[in-house]
Amino acid sequence: MKTPLTLAISGAAGQISYSLLFRLASGELLGPDQPVRLNLLEVTPALPHLEGVVMELQDCAYPLLDRVMLTDDAKSAFRDADYVFLVGAKPRGPGMERRDLLTANAEIFKHQGQVLGECGNPNVKVLVTGNPANTNAMIALRNAPGLTEQNFSAMSMLDHNRAVGMLAKKCGVPAFDIKNVIVWGNHSAGQYPDLHHARVRGQSALSVVDWDWFTNDFIGHVQNRGAEVIQARGRSSAASAANAALKLMQTWIAGTPDDDWISMAVASDGSYGISKGLMFSFPVQIRQGRYEIVQGLSISDFSRQHLQRSERELQEEYQAVKHLLS
Repeated sequence: MKTPLTLAISGAAGQISYSLLFRLASGELLGPDQPVRLNLLEVTPALPHLEGVVMELQDCAYPLLDRVMLTDDAKSAFRDADYVFLVGAKPRGPGMERRDLLTANAEIFKHQGQVLGECGNPNVKVLVTGNPANTNAMIALRNAPGLTEQNFSAMSMLDHNRAVGMLAKKCGVPAFDIKNVIVWGNHSAGQYPDLHHARVRGQSALSVVDWDWFTNDFIGHVQNRGAEVIQARGRSSAASAANAALKLMQTWIAGTPDDDWISMAVASDGSYGISKGLMFSFPVQIRQGRYEIVQGLSISDFSRQHLQRSERELQEEYQAVKHLLS
């Protein structure tokens, strides 16, 4: 049996984590012969609820689950962790402005970044799911000395999957026939789902669907899908978010196919004119656990306007939290 690897999950008592933990414990992330240890981080008042989740994990009798630790201490949770899912974040309360939410979460992710820099595995992969995910990831990265851009990403796989799913439904094909979709920018309603380079069974997506559907239906539905789910089921999209987190981390570990890429929010290096340092979703390919932004794609004027709009949104978020960046 292999040496167990440690997975740390913050916000472990929440709905997204509830959809995620059992899949991690079953071996879905790392394979059927890799034991795992789960370090579950929560705020102190939520620990009793989390104990019930741990009971369920025990009752599943997963052969690969070596140990489960509950804690309200980030150092205990993150010490030497191999993979970290930062799911927990403060939700927006009544009367709270977006700037207030940014500031409240900035303090949380500043602390978590500092702890990861202090006691984390230098090869750790950290995926930020808690919103506003892009800016939270930037804050954690900028406060994690000793770690690099390659250690951090923010959630855009959920948006990527939504775009793939909608295009597949429109074209009447399974999702695996869709390639090279891109979601640019922020994990918000300001994102830009782009089909200019997408293919459907080898054909250009924009030759299969009409421009009016792309611009007036597809983009808006992907941007607002989270709100549509809440309206339909009365709760946020926990299961699909957990699935996206799992699939992103799987791909980060195993790599992308030669003929495809994923959308991944990573620290901008200036590619496509995006300000350096912003955590921005790009098309990326992954080899041996390292991501590279896909280069040389043509960007239409229509697309450029959308990229710049999402960039401005992230710049505004940056201005709100820059006093907390190292």
